[in-house]
Amino acid sequence: MESRISRSDSTPAHQAGGGPVARVSGPLLTVGVEEEFLLVDPRTRLLMPAAAPVISTAQVKLGDRVAPELTCYQVETRTEPHRDLGALAEQLYANRLSLSRAAAAHGAGLVSSGTPVLTPAGAPPFMPGARYERSARAFGALDEEQVCCACHVHVGMASRAEAVQVSNHLRAWIAVLIALAANSPVWDGRDTGHASWRTVCWARWPAAGPPPYFESAGHYDDLVATLIGTGVVLDAGGIYWDIRPSHHVPTLEVRVADAGLTVDDTVLIAALVRAAAATALASVRAGRPAPRPDPHMLRAASWHSAREGLTGTVLDPVSRRLTPSSRRMHSLLAWIHPALTRHGDAALVESLLSQLNLYGTGAVQQRAALRLRRRPADIVDHLLARTLAAPGSGRG
Repeated sequence: MESRISRSDSTPAHQAGGGPVARVSGPLLTVGVEEEFLLVDPRTRLLMPAAAPVISTAQVKLGDRVAPELTCYQVETRTEPHRDLGALAEQLYANRLSLSRAAAAHGAGLVSSGTPVLTPAGAPPFMPGARYERSARAFGALDEEQVCCACHVHVGMASRAEAVQVSNHLRAWIAVLIALAANSPVWDGRDTGHASWRTVCWARWPAAGPPPYFESAGHYDDLVATLIGTGVVLDAGGIYWDIRPSHHVPTLEVRVADAGLTVDDTVLIAALVRAAAATALASVRAGRPAPRPDPHMLRAASWHSAREGLTGTVLDPVSRRLTPSSRRMHSLLAWIHPALTRHGDAALVESLLSQLNLYGTGAVQQRAALRLRRRPADIVDHLLARTLAAPGSGRG
């Protein structure tokens, strides 16, 4: 049963790895989102390798807001940076509608899930391109088993130096965000026993999972240069840490979330991430040090949340204690509340969390669909319907 998020469960942020809350001031931060989707055959419910023609058709409407991913089963959309979450939701929904119509023109359906429910036999077909070919040669089966989709949130930052320091402050909250965004419990027709199997799969890459603590932007750049120089990663795009300064736009990119089942799911994550980044930025500018949990505890906390989702406990990497997920979630909300209020997002977040309590995360909904008749195809049908749900229409 999903843990209910209730204000009575709240724990002061300074007791839960967040530290005292600094005064949040300055300009409102922008937020933009990249969403990755799967293409499926609506009849067989299997993945459909139609990315190239779908992208070509979608570009007529979306332009450079639609792009390829690693395999021919996947497509990515992106938004412009926004300060208003209502405008962000509108663009996310417009992207989904346009991409779905382009997919339908080629006989495909659009699904937003962290992992595929049903997969054809054999290795996935990769999109053409020199980088993808280099990746396939370098990483072999890792690429073949990465038909995974995420939601990446970009928060505008004034400098790389501040972005790196904000990352240090956010690391303690990665696990609860993984639990909240879990939407990948099924792989190849069976329940994996993990609410976010994508998180587990993605952690196998050499530069993935919780990022290290960085003393400075120079420290970050030196480590990335070493990883590239030794061939551990192909280039800066192969830095898959859960939080990183973007290598192509002036943002901090938070990459912890599974692809959101609905636009509302994605907007909730975007709101929480922006508020957390704003709160962390205030701490950085106030000279407050970031917590430095043991790296092994950070990885353990991420894995624990990937398994549990919001149905049980979250491992706090700072206190090293298991905490009911609802209590840990409210510790996060207590820490970021001033930033939510300043950005005008507090009421929206409260409404979206009420929906979460009522209907459950994407992982909970996928498992509920599977339990009804033990037919994985039922999950795909649920995903097809909910991917195109209008913002504010509820989760069920």
